[in-house]
Amino acid sequence: MLDKTAIDLSNYRMAKAKDLLSQSRLLYENQKYDGSINRSYYAIFNAIRSLLALVRLDSSKHSGVLAFFDRYFVKTAILEKKYSQIAHSAFDTRQDNDYEDFYIPSEEEARIQQEDAEKFISEIESKRQLSINQEINLPVISR
Repeated sequence: MLDKTAIDLSNYRMAKAKDLLSQSRLLYENQKYDGSINRSYYAIFNAIRSLLALVRLDSSKHSGVLAFFDRYFVKTAILEKKYSQIAHSAFDTRQDNDYEDFYIPSEEEARIQQEDAEKFISEIESKRQLSINQEINLPVISR
């Protein structure tokens, strides 16, 4: 059974993910594609962390968060592999966008990333609620 602290942290992180997704939409609509890509990625990242909160896992590194997500939620078939692909693609695009000199993201890249983030967050929210309502089992984490 989930404790209130884990659920509260998960709720906070999901609310943050949804707010970041909203920011991504606003930036996209205003042709600020680099900002939209960044906010879309962080929306996905916080959605993942909302799931990880339910099993009391986190990492100080983005690669660690993605690895935990793959190990405990994708490889266990709680989520389809396409959600791992969305998360990793968003990470790679955000890395290029934020750190590559002379990188100019296209409208298409920003649109795809934002649409993927919307699908991702919707699916994570669904699985999160099923987990909180004990309708699906969360992975068992051995420490």
